Amino acid sequence: MPYSYPLDVDAIMRLEPGVLENEGNLEVIVKYSGDIMKIKEGTGAEVEILSEGYAIVTININEVWKLYTYKEVNYFELPKMLTYFLRRSLDAACITPVQRPTGFNLSGAGTIVGIIDSGIDYTHSDFINDDGTSRIISIWDQLGEGTPPLGFRSGAEYTNEQINLALESENPYEIVPSRDTAGHGTAVAGIAAGNGRGSGGLQKGVAYEACIIVVKLGSRGSENFARTTEIMRAIKYILDKAENMNMPVSINLSYGTNNGSHLGNSLFEEYIDAVAEKWKTVISVATGNEGSAGHHFAKKINNGEEIRAEFVTPGNVGKIYITLWKNFVDDMTFEVISPSGKSTGVIRQIETSESSVIDGVRVSVILVQPTHYRTEQEIYIVLQGINMPIPSGDWSIVINGNNIVDGQINMWLPTVEDVKNSTFFLQPSIDTTLTIPSTASNIIAVGGYNAWVGISADFSGRGYIEKGMQVKPDFVAPAVDITTAKVGGGYDSFTGTSMAAPFSTGSAALMMQWGIVNKNDPFLYGQRVKAFLQKGASRQFLIEYPNYIWGYGILSLCTTMEILVDYTEG
Repeated sequence: MPYSYPLDVDAIMRLEPGVLENEGNLEVIVKYSGDIMKIKEGTGAEVEILSEGYAIVTININEVWKLYTYKEVNYFELPKMLTYFLRRSLDAACITPVQRPTGFNLSGAGTIVGIIDSGIDYTHSDFINDDGTSRIISIWDQLGEGTPPLGFRSGAEYTNEQINLALESENPYEIVPSRDTAGHGTAVAGIAAGNGRGSGGLQKGVAYEACIIVVKLGSRGSENFARTTEIMRAIKYILDKAENMNMPVSINLSYGTNNGSHLGNSLFEEYIDAVAEKWKTVISVATGNEGSAGHHFAKKINNGEEIRAEFVTPGNVGKIYITLWKNFVDDMTFEVISPSGKSTGVIRQIETSESSVIDGVRVSVILVQPTHYRTEQEIYIVLQGINMPIPSGDWSIVINGNNIVDGQINMWLPTVEDVKNSTFFLQPSIDTTLTIPSTASNIIAVGGYNAWVGISADFSGRGYIEKGMQVKPDFVAPAVDITTAKVGGGYDSFTGTSMAAPFSTGSAALMMQWGIVNKNDPFLYGQRVKAFLQKGASRQFLIEYPNYIWGYGILSLCTTMEILVDYTEG
């Protein structure tokens, strides 16, 4: 390599070996212009074009540096790992009046609900029609072994015909072996689109007559985690199918990560923003369960000042990352100190990577340079126990300001799904606790509240109001003790913003049925749907809206529909 590149791929690979595939292959997200297929000639890489300007390139780790030599490659980033969020509901969101024949008589018929999650129990009665056939158009099991969808290189796709054959069989999983062992995707699908057949219609979801497309995510054999690249493929798969079938689609994504700047400027988020403008599409994303987790640290540092970001861990965690973001203009030094007082030594930001061992823990630090794509600088710190978990106690990241112009520092620990609530900063900030990609601009970011008592849910990811940035969340929906479909049949209670997002997903499907399918408003999709949902949201409290907890208020679909009719007739 002729010079030092902004992205230290070798160092990141040492810290995140899980992103490597067999034989040392690596997936990267590429933003390109021109003929991206040219890179195949000199690298032997596989290229999957997702949309105009975005592709996933699978390349050997020893060949990654060559991507910098192609003029067609504008920028690339490594995939991140995401995990799903598990935590009076139709009435509270004012959806029931919209479903009633005496109201708008909407059921989601003629629309598609896309579920990107841990899979689905396709044998559950909520996803089966009265005649015994499946409501599911297709399932793409990204962990499965079989025939992948056309244009994709892995997993197994199961068609509606195959699912129907499985339902007729005494051993359905011999025909369609895809299972939702986590139960998360089944619960989400039940809220967004379950028909309630298992409860005599009492537990039906929002868009209960919508067709369903499911992508079962998973990485390294686990349903709990997925790469950003896998989610990007899932979105493309669902959108392509919806467009081919000429049906509007509402997609639900209840996965997220803290690994990023939370500014909406990663290629992952920008790809989602771009495809959200494709076809007749709405994408709803959960804001995560980080509101009360203590996983965000924010502070301003001055010239000559020293600050300590202290966090504790219980002694049963094997690996912790801290992603620190700062203005590149500011000069700072960094130091990690263990509970016993041992130090990594001072790390200067001119370095590219540093590694040391203290108290049986390897502490690796990568200092990422700014690129032509963004001005912020990331300091990526990983603590990993060598032969045991990371010792319990009070760890510190010591930061000294040497030449400060801006001084703002933001740090995030992994999500509660990664490290639980027992690893946290001692002086956390509850602001900007949205998980990625709910920070993207063109999606609907859905927070959660407790509809039983009408108060905010302390776990719900909270947003920010900063100059030049959007307010997030867009609104909140019920997220506490939500009864929905469970794996194996029947129903159970779930809590978390994962359960709030599908209320938005189903509501968007009902709106698109009214607008597109019923021909009242052929352009009712994308940002237009979000705008009307925001306008119709219930603002019950004497507080300033929008704000970082409630967004524009509480989802109120009946109000949204009344406003929509007024505007359409006008």
